[in-house]
Amino acid sequence: MDHEVRITFRLPADLHAWLVAEAKRAHRSLNSEILHRLEAGRGDISADKESP
Repeated sequence: MDHEVRITFRLPADLHAWLVAEAKRAHRSLNSEILHRLEAGRGDISADKESP
């Protein structure tokens, strides 16, 4: 990433817990998990490719 922007947003507690569990399962930080899913959703990467 050439430029990063810090944001704050609210998530339902159950979605947060699910994302934390998925991040742990994939051996990623929560931030990396969210980035991975956003990038996969916009078509930049395949969900099967190596994580950031």
